[in-house]
Amino acid sequence: MVASSDEDMTLMMQTHSTARTRINPLQAGMRFVSTIIGPDLRGGSVEAPSQRAKSGSMAILCLTVAVALLLVVAGHAAGRRGYDVAPPLFWSGMVLLVVPTSFRIAWPTTARGERLFLLFLLAEALFYCKKVYSPTSFSGYDEFLHWIAAEDLITARRLFLPNALFPIGPTYPALEILTTAIADLTGLPLLVAGTLLLAVLKGTFIGALFLFLESISGSSRIAAIACLVYMGCSTFFLFDSSFSYQSLGIVLCVLAFAVEAASKDLVGRPRLKSLGLIAVLLASLAVTHHISAAFAAIYFGALACLEALRRRDPMRIEAKIGVGLTAILAIALPFLWMQARGIPLAGYLGPVIEAGFNTLLGKILGAATPTSQHLEAPTKALYLQLTTLLALLLLALGLATGFFRSLAMAAQSGARSSWGAIHDISKCRWRDSRLMLLTFLAFGLPISVAFRLTVIGWEIGNRMGTFVFLGVGLVVAVSVVHFWQGPAPRGWRRIAPAAGLAVIVLGGVASSAINPIDGRYRVAADQESIEPMGIETARWAKEWLGAGNRFISDRINSILLASYGRQDVRVKIKDGVDPASIFEAETLGPGEFWGLAGSDIDFLLVDLRLSTAPPVLGFYFQPWQRRQGTPISGSALLKFNDVKGVTRIYDNGSIVIYDVRGLHENL
Repeated sequence: MVASSDEDMTLMMQTHSTARTRINPLQAGMRFVSTIIGPDLRGGSVEAPSQRAKSGSMAILCLTVAVALLLVVAGHAAGRRGYDVAPPLFWSGMVLLVVPTSFRIAWPTTARGERLFLLFLLAEALFYCKKVYSPTSFSGYDEFLHWIAAEDLITARRLFLPNALFPIGPTYPALEILTTAIADLTGLPLLVAGTLLLAVLKGTFIGALFLFLESISGSSRIAAIACLVYMGCSTFFLFDSSFSYQSLGIVLCVLAFAVEAASKDLVGRPRLKSLGLIAVLLASLAVTHHISAAFAAIYFGALACLEALRRRDPMRIEAKIGVGLTAILAIALPFLWMQARGIPLAGYLGPVIEAGFNTLLGKILGAATPTSQHLEAPTKALYLQLTTLLALLLLALGLATGFFRSLAMAAQSGARSSWGAIHDISKCRWRDSRLMLLTFLAFGLPISVAFRLTVIGWEIGNRMGTFVFLGVGLVVAVSVVHFWQGPAPRGWRRIAPAAGLAVIVLGGVASSAINPIDGRYRVAADQESIEPMGIETARWAKEWLGAGNRFISDRINSILLASYGRQDVRVKIKDGVDPASIFEAETLGPGEFWGLAGSDIDFLLVDLRLSTAPPVLGFYFQPWQRRQGTPISGSALLKFNDVKGVTRIYDNGSIVIYDVRGLHENL
């Protein structure tokens, strides 16, 4: 009987335990969610066993990349001839370039040296894909602006020459100084010197980013995957590969981060030497690019604050002082440069930031602002939109499963394998403030995406991505290594994460607004509006009118006149009179007539093709002069034929140049 009673008691306890489990699904759900989002880092090392790089696999991938680049070139060639096969050729080449290389970089057993080699290979191949779009000339609008500045520097041999199309550019001359130095030393044309410099910068950036992330994470595998994720940034493929000052600024920025991270454990004279090198990099950055310098100041300032908050035993005063001095340099040097040159940075960036925030706020609140009504961004093919969306969803998944794990990595080593690591961090106990800072920086991704949903705020969101992806790459890499793959992945854990990383890189390429050449001129579409007719007209102006004449024209012809034609292009006729009011009006009113007559403008260039379609980017002249609906009428563009004192001196059927110097004589 006693035995039976014991059995009944045991059965009752089991039944009660089962009932408790059944009636408490919330706790089970919370455990399931906590298992997914963090922070169990599985213990042990995530590095592959020490092995040599496989030269055979690298050779095969080099051959694969070569075939992929041939397909990309074939796509551009087919597009130039108007063949429908151009997009399939181009994008099949991009897929063949990205997918095998990404798989090998993300493969758990790949050696460190092989990963680094493949990162260089992929980065330079992507740069080639961008450059081969226009191999014999610059193509982007910003590239033309810096080309003009470099031509001014190499011709006049003086810095800080005024540039009406790019007023703030001459105050940040580092890119032009480097390019003209290469041109002088080698005898190469500016285009070739600039391309060579950009190729070197691309490799330098990837190497510096890899070493920086490896230094703070302690893992070459995490660093390589983070660099791969960074290639999915919308600016990596196109914007940061352009002949523009941000392409140099972001390299100097990451170099400063890498040197500081590598010197975090140094003391004495080595620490002072590293601080001197950081000072040189920050000083160079201060005269290179304002936004990159501002980000470096924010990064080092936030790092100094985290180091001041961090509790450590024993206190390393020297390291704290080093970080503090670095922060002071990062903040003071750009400020001193702006004061020395009188740079109106607030007036230059303020209206753009204000308009972006107002547009985003209006979109959130459901209120359409006057500047954002009826404005649409250029549309893309459905498959490109789906690729970009899938890449964004994969990034969000990586951030959700990697954020707390990345924080746990920053905790003290004894608590990193449990949720207690997050508790320690809340008590200001962590081992590396750099890991903490980059992890929190990943929060900028949803903000940048929100800005990109608006036409006016798109520029802000796009520029943010360059810096935000430093943190995004780290967090997603931690997610891949410590959750999706783990230390010894098998089956789908090897394939699926690598495939996801390839999609992320392709999503960055798809979102960067480059397509195979389609051979058609498009109205006010920046690089797709630059074609031989406009270039030859600008060259005619230089040959027959001479350089330095004061011109007024639309956005695209202005940069062609300033670069190929070496003309003095103005963005305003005079105070209160913009080119848009002169060109778009059906008749030349008294205010516009006397404004033009009282100015020092010599010539007007009128492109009749503007009347054939609305502007692709939403404006013909300047971004703040947006035009809605119908294009400019042909009669408005040709009204100068009937103005006394205006002479038509050039007409090729589509482009007309008017001499308006007779207006000044009759005034």
